[in-house]
Amino acid sequence: MNGSTVLIVDDERTLARAIKAFLTESGYEAEVAGDAEQALRLLETMRPDVVFSDVRLPGMNGIDLLRKIREFDPAIPVVIMTAHGTIEGAVEAVKLGAFDYLKKPVDLEELKLLADRAREHSQLRQELSYYRRRDAARESPLAGVIGDSPAIRAVLDQARQIAGLDETPPVLITGETGTGKGLVARTIHGASPRATRPFIEVNCTALPATLMEAELFGHERGAFTDAKESRMGLFEAADGGFLFLDEVGDVELSLQGKLLKAVEDSTIRRVGGVRDRRIDVRILAATNRDLGRDAQGEQFRRDLYFRLAVIILHLPPLRTRGSDVLLLAQHYLSRFNAKYGKQVRQFDPRARDLLLAYPWPGNVRELSHVIERAVLWSRGPTLDPEHLSLTTPGPEPDTGERLAEPVSAADMAGSTSGAAPVGKAGTALPPPGMDLERWERAMIEQALRDCDGNQTRTAQRLGISRDTLRYRLKKFGLS
Repeated sequence: MNGSTVLIVDDERTLARAIKAFLTESGYEAEVAGDAEQALRLLETMRPDVVFSDVRLPGMNGIDLLRKIREFDPAIPVVIMTAHGTIEGAVEAVKLGAFDYLKKPVDLEELKLLADRAREHSQLRQELSYYRRRDAARESPLAGVIGDSPAIRAVLDQARQIAGLDETPPVLITGETGTGKGLVARTIHGASPRATRPFIEVNCTALPATLMEAELFGHERGAFTDAKESRMGLFEAADGGFLFLDEVGDVELSLQGKLLKAVEDSTIRRVGGVRDRRIDVRILAATNRDLGRDAQGEQFRRDLYFRLAVIILHLPPLRTRGSDVLLLAQHYLSRFNAKYGKQVRQFDPRARDLLLAYPWPGNVRELSHVIERAVLWSRGPTLDPEHLSLTTPGPEPDTGERLAEPVSAADMAGSTSGAAPVGKAGTALPPPGMDLERWERAMIEQALRDCDGNQTRTAQRLGISRDTLRYRLKKFGLS
């Protein structure tokens, strides 16, 4: 079953029923209208993927119906059927926007080929539109996972095994923020038999709850105020390929039931739609949260969790990957040299020691930002410790709520353990020369950057409540 619908508009009932029966056997859902007025009413409710219309109809003729359909939704392909008039008339219909024309008596096999071609043309058009919007919004991702530690090799081996499966079950990729969960998802797609099919990434944190349903499942024309035309959702855009739900734990509870149905039954229904559409999509999801614990606390649906977690891949934090830090640092050094036209060739030995000693709370993403900043500020062929401007986490001294504490590169490089300065009770203190307010502001700014401005994740990262974070943002004039 391809799940596509066809509307047949013809007052010859016997022919129309024969076409409907043939297309139904071929996997289509088909409906018949005896005149243009009935066709326009059906257009509102069934939203067909293809329309076959006779030219001569009682009342409004097929050409006028074509114009009405074009006004309603120009993306719907219309095939004109005619046993009357001339080829010139059919060509005129094509000029007016008809997808193609078909001569009567109708050859059913030819009709099915036209239906298939019209459906594929419509899907390609919508996919192209989506990819253009997506590519305009963000850069292309990196091509591969870098690392030689046993922990990352084990993850890559598991990813390759998953990619080799003909029927990939849902995969849940877990790990701290910045560990490269999206990169592993793209690696699975690239090594799979579906590598040439779409890979659609959905940032569940970035999408507002009010828009997420329409983005995921699509919408019909008129479903809400700004829905001036029908549009496929990201599930449909990923048909035949992979859909990657990044930070799936942030999906609203009210939407999780519909998401479960899509994953479990391989069907979706557009916002404002009246029928289900079948999809062929492999699901990858990622989270930095403990979804098992959230499911027990009813903060995440348990049935959805168990459906997504058929296979779990856990990405280790960068601080446990040993010399992978230096491999990644060298990779980013080459990358940002090329991007900014720099000629930085190496790391000073003290900088290498600092990279290995630092705990990397922001993981690979933080390392990338640190190297990019260092390359930008460097003036010679070698990166020194002061170019790195690293910070390290520590508890907030006053309230017991955790904050991250800045430590200068010189302090880190001069310490054998890489630890922050501590007070008598073991509480982390600001570095010498920095007052408490500057230290606190710097930590909040760093956490906001690491969490891409998301206040909920920033508060979790700092170990404080969201209200406390909002108070401090207002206090320091931060947005």
